[in-house]
Amino acid sequence: MPIKLDAIDRRILRALQQNSNQTNADIAQQAGLSPTPCLRRVHLLEEQGVIDAYVALLNPAAVELRFTAFVRVTLERQDKTTVERFAREMEQAPEVLECHLMAGSYDYLLRVIAKDLDDYQRFQMETLTQIEGVRNVETEIPLKRIKQTVRLPI
Repeated sequence: MPIKLDAIDRRILRALQQNSNQTNADIAQQAGLSPTPCLRRVHLLEEQGVIDAYVALLNPAAVELRFTAFVRVTLERQDKTTVERFAREMEQAPEVLECHLMAGSYDYLLRVIAKDLDDYQRFQMETLTQIEGVRNVETEIPLKRIKQTVRLPI
């Protein structure tokens, strides 16, 4: 059953998406609450799974990860064993920032980050194509990032 969010919950979530490092007093002010009820609501949103985690968003170039690739993967078979094996391997691969099981002409879409093209090639040759059941890998290299956000439009 979906969780019912009211206008105050949405203001809290927008404030947290803007800056999750701000104080509870700052969030409460933006939500139109006093600090104690605001903190109660934040804890409830965490318990309900609306808030998954708090993270620091890093600048990839500042940590020498300047290369992004979108990778389409086709499996030899789409049986449960092959699909689950691939998913488990992707969960363990730190280079894979996103992995989506797709409907359509390929099975998985990945967003992969690496230091450079050579580093990506190493990942493709030593990790991706070594997974049993992988039939085809197609790599798309973006020329310029236009928009990337993790903020949901609530």
